[in-house]
Amino acid sequence: MMSGSGPAPPPPGEAWPLAGADLTALLEDSTEELYESAPCGYLSTLMDGTIVKVNKTLLGWLGLSREEVVHRRRFADLLTVGGKLYHETHYAPLLRMQGHVGGIALEMKVADGSRLPVLITSAVKRGADGRPLLIRTTVFDATDRRAYETELLRARRAAEDARRQAEADREQLREALAVLQQSLLPAGLPAVPGLQAAAYYHTASPIQLGGDFYDLFPLGDDRFAFFLGDICGKGPRAAAATSLVRYTLRTAALHGLAPEAVLSALNSALLERYGGGEPRYCTAVFGTLQAEGHGIRVLLASGGHPPALLLRADGRAEYLPTPGGLLVGAFPDASFTTVGTVLHHGDTLLLYTDGLTEAHTGERTGLYGYDALQSFATELAPADPRTVVDALIRLLVSFGEGLEDDAALLALGRPRHRGTAPSRTVAG
Repeated sequence: MMSGSGPAPPPPGEAWPLAGADLTALLEDSTEELYESAPCGYLSTLMDGTIVKVNKTLLGWLGLSREEVVHRRRFADLLTVGGKLYHETHYAPLLRMQGHVGGIALEMKVADGSRLPVLITSAVKRGADGRPLLIRTTVFDATDRRAYETELLRARRAAEDARRQAEADREQLREALAVLQQSLLPAGLPAVPGLQAAAYYHTASPIQLGGDFYDLFPLGDDRFAFFLGDICGKGPRAAAATSLVRYTLRTAALHGLAPEAVLSALNSALLERYGGGEPRYCTAVFGTLQAEGHGIRVLLASGGHPPALLLRADGRAEYLPTPGGLLVGAFPDASFTTVGTVLHHGDTLLLYTDGLTEAHTGERTGLYGYDALQSFATELAPADPRTVVDALIRLLVSFGEGLEDDAALLALGRPRHRGTAPSRTVAG
C-alpha cells in the first residue's frame, strides 16, 4: 500500500531491499539512457530512409557502430535482399499512405553474415503543418518467435508427412486385403447345364477382412455342389478359418458325401483345429445340384444359417425350411439334416448371409429382417438369378451406413424357357 509521501514501509523486522538513495538513483534514469538501453531497437530515418538516429540495442544486435550507420545508411540497407524488396514494394508505400504500419516480419543483416528475424513497427512524425518529417521505427527481436514458427512448421510438415504415409500404408493395406479377400472367393462361377447363377460379395470394411464365403463347383457325373456361409469374426484369423472351411467343404463334397455328412466333416475339422484355443465356428449351407426330369434336384443342409429363399415361377417367394442344424464348429455332437426341392423353369434359389437381414433401417435398433426380405422377393418373383442379385445390390446400397456387416449373395435358377442357354456369371 502506498502512502502519500512514498512507498509503504516494509513489515516490522524486514529491511528495505535497497537503500533509499540507491532506489532513487535507479528511478531517475535519463530519457536518453532509456532510449539507448531499451529491450528493443529504435531508429529514426528521414523520409528517404536515411538513418539519423539509432539506439545501442539495435547496433549491438547488428554488430555495427553508430558511425557506420548514422547518415551513412538507409533503413533498407540494413535488410536482407528479400526484406529490402518487400520494404520497397509493400512496406514503404503502405507507410506513406497510412502513416503507420505495425507487426511486419522482416530479416536484418548482421555484420557476421547471419540474419536476424525481426518484427518492425513504423510511424511517420509530422510537423505542425502536417508535413511528414521523420519515420520512427521500433524493432523487436523475433528470433525466439522464428524458432517457434520453424519448429511449428517442422512439426506440421512432419504430421502431414505422417498423414500421407499413413494414407499410403492404408491404401496398400486395402489393396493387399482386397487381393486376399478375392483369393477366398471364386474368380467366377462355372457354367451349369440348364442353370443360371449369379453372386455378389459386399465388404463392409476396406481395411478388414470379412468372413463370408461362397462357391459353386462341379462334382463330376453332371453333378454340382454349392455352399455359402459366414465365419464368426473378422480379420486375418477369420480369413484363415475361411480358407480351412472352403478346403474342407470342397474335399468332403468331392468324396461323394451327402450334404449333412459334408457339414459334419466341417464341424469336426473346425473343432480339431480350434477346439483347444480360441473357438472359431461358422454358419453354412451346403447343397448339391443334379438334373432330374425337366427340373434340377437340389439337396441341401444348413448349419445355423439363415434359410434359403425360393422365388417360384408363379410369383411366390417362400423360405425353404431346414430343420435342425446347429452352428458348425460349436458343438462336438452337432447333427445336420438334408432337405430337398426341385428347381423348375423360372424358379430361383437365393442364398445370403445375415449381413443382409441384419442391416439397420431407419432407427438404429430396427433391422431389415426376414419378413421384409420375403416381401422384397415376392415383388421380384418370378426373376432370374442375375435380376435377383442386381436388385439386392441396389437394396444393400440403399442401407448406407446401416449396412455394418459383410453380405454374400448366391442365386441359382432355371431359365424360364427351355431353350435358354446356360450363362456363366462372374462373381460380383
